[in-house]
Amino acid sequence: MFITFEGPEGGGKTTQITELAHWLTAQGLSVRATREPGGTPVGDQIRGVLLRPENQMHAATEFLLYSASRAQLVNTLIRPHLERGGIVLCDRYADSTLAYQGYGRGLDVSTLHMITQFATGGLIPDLTLFLDIDPEIGLKRREHSGEGLNRLDAEALDFHRRVRSGYLTLMNADPERWIRIDADQPLAAVQGTIRTVVQERLQQRGILPDSAG
Repeated sequence: MFITFEGPEGGGKTTQITELAHWLTAQGLSVRATREPGGTPVGDQIRGVLLRPENQMHAATEFLLYSASRAQLVNTLIRPHLERGGIVLCDRYADSTLAYQGYGRGLDVSTLHMITQFATGGLIPDLTLFLDIDPEIGLKRREHSGEGLNRLDAEALDFHRRVRSGYLTLMNADPERWIRIDADQPLAAVQGTIRTVVQERLQQRGILPDSAG
């Protein structure tokens, strides 16, 4: 099962993925947690180029770099682990590209779909958890996290609002795959909701017994 985490900056995706991975592993499942961009040696090098604040680049360049990182990740980590019967948790995936480079940057969404299809071989998540938070609140969280702002974090608030609006458009177009979770809650409450949703989906597929908890 392929589960992705999406949402505006500051929604706590990384923390929630780590907690979920520990819980799923405790259930006896084979779990790989990864991230975009990155997740592989090649992808991590591309991540450095993409996120450095001093690297100004055209939106098309940005999109193609994300796609290159994604192609490497899908073919060397995600698809092989899925084929072995494992579970993959990914901090961002192709929907981020549609939201950020499509709706945020204004690139043609149909073109992005076509190139993403090529880069991923058509791999679509089984479940996408949308950790939703008001962009202004999320950015303030990022500022106070001590991690420093990357190149995309530093974009204007209007950009981040367009990104969130794009996410909502994507979610409304595929409601069976997407689950919206209010990320403006205590971390434990968010994690509890995530576990409930994931457990239900895994039980539906027979991956977890009904007694798991």
